[in-house]
Amino acid sequence: QVQLVESGGGLAQPGGSLRLSCAVSGYTLDYNGIAWFRQAPGKDREGVSCLSITENSTYYADSVKGRFTISRGNTKTTVFLQMNDLKPEDTGVYYCATSLTHIVPSHPFVPLIYDDWGQGTQVTVSS
Repeated sequence: QVQLVESGGGLAQPGGSLRLSCAVSGYTLDYNGIAWFRQAPGKDREGVSCLSITENSTYYADSVKGRFTISRGNTKTTVFLQMNDLKPEDTGVYYCATSLTHIVPSHPFVPLIYDDWGQGTQVTVSS
């Protein structure tokens, strides 16, 4: 059974950093892509960053480019989201999700292509 478990959320000050982790288990073959989404109160879920395993490419929302970095650990069972220069608008619940579908570069954050989701971890950026 596939399971995704996020961790690393918490409270950070504006300009601070957090590193989120997503532990992935249960896959017998490698997934094609993994992404981080976030949802702020009263807003729709939005894609933040995506790692395409098959294309060896990364994708970022414009709002986080240059500040967030997605990477995968050496064991390939953990994916990280390094978040630097955090802003209050980065506040929300962060979810990781995996896709068995090829990630289309022009549309990496279509929620329907992601098969499995974690429960989320809260990130709050506030002074």
